[in-house]
Amino acid sequence: MSAPRSMPWPLVALFTAGYLAPYLLPTTVGRLDTGLPLSATQAGAIGSALLLSSATAGFLLASRVERIGARTLARVGLALAFFGYGGAALTSVLPAVVAGALVGGFGSGTVTAVAASGIAAQRDPHRVTTFGLLGVSALAGALYLTIPHLGPGHGQPLAAIALTALAVWPLTGGLSGRTAPARTLPHARTRSRGGTPIERGRLPHLRAGLLLAAAMPCWSLAQNSLWGVSGRIGLDQAHLTEVTVGTVFAVALGAGLVGVVGAGALGPRLGRAVPIGVGTALIAGCIALSASATGLTSFAGGEIAWNAIYPVVLSYVIGLAASLDPRGRWAVFVGSAASLGTAAGPLAGSMLAAWAGFPVMGEVLAVGLLAVAVPMTVVALRAGRKTVSVVEIQLDTPAVPAQPAYDTAYPNSYASTSAR
Repeated sequence: MSAPRSMPWPLVALFTAGYLAPYLLPTTVGRLDTGLPLSATQAGAIGSALLLSSATAGFLLASRVERIGARTLARVGLALAFFGYGGAALTSVLPAVVAGALVGGFGSGTVTAVAASGIAAQRDPHRVTTFGLLGVSALAGALYLTIPHLGPGHGQPLAAIALTALAVWPLTGGLSGRTAPARTLPHARTRSRGGTPIERGRLPHLRAGLLLAAAMPCWSLAQNSLWGVSGRIGLDQAHLTEVTVGTVFAVALGAGLVGVVGAGALGPRLGRAVPIGVGTALIAGCIALSASATGLTSFAGGEIAWNAIYPVVLSYVIGLAASLDPRGRWAVFVGSAASLGTAAGPLAGSMLAAWAGFPVMGEVLAVGLLAVAVPMTVVALRAGRKTVSVVEIQLDTPAVPAQPAYDTAYPNSYASTSAR
């Protein structure tokens, strides 16, 4: 009898809450320099600091989720996000806003680490990732349409992230506490498909994982360099109104929903190398088109196409990282590495645009994406032939029936109770 393919909704909710801050970065940064005594560069620096704090949490917690417990760590992260972002939203004192953004960012990174580790333990990580991206894209799109009608100020986007963390809190009851696998299963080990034992404490596929983790900051940097200055491109170069630019962003995020649904329908049929390699090349073209836009057609075309393709590729990249280690450590490391690129993106885009203009900025970013697509595709090709899977658990006690990996990590929500 096989376990039902139920969707792990607590992980989807945590994924949404953790990724919401980067998705709202343009409006968060844009409102910081209008509601507080900050320049555009200083506001961007606060946004970068927020995302660096998030990345730091991911790096620190990548190998500690099992030891601390998913439920405990998720609740700590959600609490930090709620009080950090909420406190920053309620004050106009600049040091308090900065401190709240840093605390909230660390909370977002903590929540994302728990979600990534749990998703990697699923039988179909790509499917769960798709639902997570669907959730955060839908929520961010709705907020982009709603926040402008709530009045000016920096508090609205920060409050939205804080309230999302609060709304997700009740779902953490479906997560496990501390698992302590080393104590309960002292001789547990995994084997690659070739039969070679892999020690539980070691990271499998070290070279592939390091290559992917090294490529992700560059991949994410290119995306968020454009995302951080897209508003300026629409206003200053394409000569559009603020309302029109906001509408384009909302439609673009709607296209992202379509892309996520398409990725979910496509699933693993094309493997991971084709979506990652070809998708990244298409994104490079979209970035060049959007950065050179001089009117509504080219600006909207580039932004909408880019946002439709980006979540598709991202879902396969997260699935690739998850396939490298069923315990989720590479998924967290790669996600945190991507956060480093996300954090540096707005500053890099502003500097490139100031130095050479938006069109040249787009060309530089596009060339960089094409270059980084090569090692990512190579990792995807090799991982397709050498996927790590848990096939044997050796115990001193008599053998017990095998359970799915996610039953151990999340017994309250996903235990096998009926046949599909």
